[in-house]
Amino acid sequence: MTATILHADLDAFYASVEQLLDPSLRGKPIAVGGGVVLAASYEAKAFGVRGGMPGRQARELCPQLIFVNGHFKEYQRLGDAAIRVVGDFTPLVERISIDEAFADVVGCTHLFGPPAEIARTIRARVRRELGLAISIGVARTKHLAKIASQVAKPDGLVVVDPDDELAFLHHLPVELMWGVGPVTKARLGATGVETIGQLAKLPGRALERLLGPAAGEKLAALAWNRDPREIKVRRRARSAGAQSALGRKPAEERVFRPTLLHLADRICTRLRAKSRPGRTVTVRVRFTNMAVVSRSVTLDAPICATRILADLAEELVRAILAERPKQKTISLLAISVSHLEDSWDLDLELPLALHDEARRPGTRLGLARWAADCAVDKIRDRFGWDAIGYGSVALGISRSVPDAFRELAEKDL
Repeated sequence: MTATILHADLDAFYASVEQLLDPSLRGKPIAVGGGVVLAASYEAKAFGVRGGMPGRQARELCPQLIFVNGHFKEYQRLGDAAIRVVGDFTPLVERISIDEAFADVVGCTHLFGPPAEIARTIRARVRRELGLAISIGVARTKHLAKIASQVAKPDGLVVVDPDDELAFLHHLPVELMWGVGPVTKARLGATGVETIGQLAKLPGRALERLLGPAAGEKLAALAWNRDPREIKVRRRARSAGAQSALGRKPAEERVFRPTLLHLADRICTRLRAKSRPGRTVTVRVRFTNMAVVSRSVTLDAPICATRILADLAEELVRAILAERPKQKTISLLAISVSHLEDSWDLDLELPLALHDEARRPGTRLGLARWAADCAVDKIRDRFGWDAIGYGSVALGISRSVPDAFRELAEKDL
């Protein structure tokens, strides 16, 4: 029962890369983006600037803020290089984003020394070879290692002794837990729960009533550092998603319709490339007052046709807006497809004049939509993504967040 799991996380990665490429930006508050803040340096975060924030709001918080364009190929190159450094010490590496990964060094200590020494060597190499800071947490479980890396930021190392796990964990703010976002934090805060220790002491039934059975049970276990998950070197995604930060836009069809079609196009292109259609469609709408609402639907047959997914997402968004007529502006739209199939056999359907035939992949119209998508995929494979697309997307969507940035954030299947 020793602490052998590392969580390595590059500090303020996108902004740090920009400061690396342009030394004149070092020590200054910078933000990657324009209409929307894609990432912020620590100097900008000190003023309250955060990723996903509208550019106008960021400038109000920090008048001296410097906006820079992203160098997306450099992000990919340097992110890959940092993860390779981690992989030089153990084959058990689970990459979870472009700039962070878990690693288990349990079988490598006889070669490279104790886990803490391995972590120090990784940090030194990333700094020396790439010029970037990386924070690392070392613990006995994945959840605690990730929390330790957040405590270590910026540019630090925290090793959690197995004998002191709960003493370390329970005084920390509850938002450091995996799965506690702004909404969950607000719900917990309304009951006086601000630390992980306070969460741990809540009766199970109270937590389940507050957050639901699944989320309540999960957070209760993590609050006591019960996390049996192992490092997964190779894993297939259970979902595919995409989101678009809009800044502050009216909750109108002219805004959400082309945005949803663009998101559906990005998701379904990936689903078709891997032959992994999905059955459950979920949409998420964030309003400018930071309220977030999600709705989902599970289908009889898996889908990967762009137009079908866009229509379903649009229907769910309309339902959300109809339930909240007082919400007039939105700041983010997201779609995800889950319950992905590992193999796919398309079942043909008879023309029975069903009301949802257009959304059933095996009908005549469903097959036509799928064939059109395949033709689009072939053109893009040969001439690039921008060679062909939907006219309503090209004319009706604001590119406040470059597609290259989105592609970095969207995991491969």
